[in-house]
Amino acid sequence: MPAINIEPMSAESLEWSEKYRPENLSEVVGHPGVVKELLKWGEDWEKCIPEYRALILHGKPGIGKTSAALAMASQMGWDVIELNASDQRTAKIIQKVAGSASMMGTFDGTSGRRLVILDEADNLHGNYDRGGARAIINVVKNTRQPIILIANEFYDMDSALRLACKPVQFRAMNSTTIANVLKSICRKEQVMVGMGVIEQISDNAGGDLRSAINDLQAIAIGKNELNVDDIVTSPRDIRETVFRAMDKIFKASDMRSAQKAAWQVDESPEDLINWIDENIPVAYRDDRDIYAGFNQLSRADLFLGRVRRRQNYRLWRYASLLMTGGVAAVRTRNYSGYNKYQSPQFWKKLGQTRGKRNIRDSLAGKIGGLCHLSKRYARSDLIWFFKHVMNSKEHAVHVAAELDLNPDEIAFLLDTKATTKKVRTIYEEARQLIDAQVKHDIEVFGGFTHTDVADEQQRELDFSGTDSGDDIDEPAADEVASKENTKNQSSLFDF
Repeated sequence: MPAINIEPMSAESLEWSEKYRPENLSEVVGHPGVVKELLKWGEDWEKCIPEYRALILHGKPGIGKTSAALAMASQMGWDVIELNASDQRTAKIIQKVAGSASMMGTFDGTSGRRLVILDEADNLHGNYDRGGARAIINVVKNTRQPIILIANEFYDMDSALRLACKPVQFRAMNSTTIANVLKSICRKEQVMVGMGVIEQISDNAGGDLRSAINDLQAIAIGKNELNVDDIVTSPRDIRETVFRAMDKIFKASDMRSAQKAAWQVDESPEDLINWIDENIPVAYRDDRDIYAGFNQLSRADLFLGRVRRRQNYRLWRYASLLMTGGVAAVRTRNYSGYNKYQSPQFWKKLGQTRGKRNIRDSLAGKIGGLCHLSKRYARSDLIWFFKHVMNSKEHAVHVAAELDLNPDEIAFLLDTKATTKKVRTIYEEARQLIDAQVKHDIEVFGGFTHTDVADEQQRELDFSGTDSGDDIDEPAADEVASKENTKNQSSLFDF
């Protein structure tokens, strides 16, 4: 079929990812379960019976989180207020913009609803975001309008904020779905594509629809017909996927080609060695080859250890050669057929426990700061003690207040879930205690007010200011000692 003669597109054209953004939920592809959930949530808001006042849409970048939120607002006839990460998101600004928007209806909207969207909600930790998470929690609790928070990393968000909203996960899109979207865009833009172009762009996108659309547009600039060769010369650098690299490494005919395959992967030797370690038993089926492959891998690991100790990254070249060319060279025979390579299970285990390890480290930092000890010592020798203390109803709230614990940290010490009623109660009472401390300027734990501390310091100065030759009469000394004992006893934790 001859190519359609059209004027070449200009570089100043509107970005296709914006031009073809879905206008309603029926146009959102790749997330049928999410679409149903968003539609139900919107209908519940129209009936004034939402189970959750706010949603958290989370997942990798470029998979349609913001597009789905905007599509739902368009379908429901809602106005939209967006607060992006580029804005200064202090507690004052959030309350002024999002807080006001969440309490008022629209002037000319048919439904009277206004959707408040806060993008990059997992990045509320910059200089401009101090107090932002607390302000958003207050907005969510008191809102009269629907709110959607958008985040890439769900567990990077404040734990109390996560508990106040309903999470909705967006998963990476498969290459077939991406290919269908790209074909539709090509038809609308009247761009002819050759065999395999759309498929290759879709495979290289790694589940990121926005990147795939941007790649297609970058390749099509100044052209009305695309071939596979155009992808190589596109402005965007497409890297070899790690699974294809594994196949090339294990089936390489010589050391040089195996090493070149590793160069095409955007992985450091520190990460690549885990991929090869996981897949040697998958690629090699002879026990002798498996043993020899792991032997070469152990030698590569020695060089990686030297890199970490000496900070001499020139040694990476030797580690890279041993873990790729060395593993390929010790193979005694060729292995044909398809191999189902796997991602490192070590990473999977780390991912499964990452949340708990982060909570543990955060706790260790707070305990170490309170006790004037190292974070490492607090993690290994003191967390168990505070776990024991937290099981005491008498002291749990005071400990949570003194350490300023969030719900996840409280749940960690209690060996339970952050959503339990017990955790919520301790957290809320601890917040009340902290607010009272700030308001009345008192200590949470010990019973010392700041006035008491000042009197104690003045008494020590008066005592230290006496001459060493002066004697203190016995009744006065006894009285001072008695007062000090009373003060000290009142400041103990009394566990």
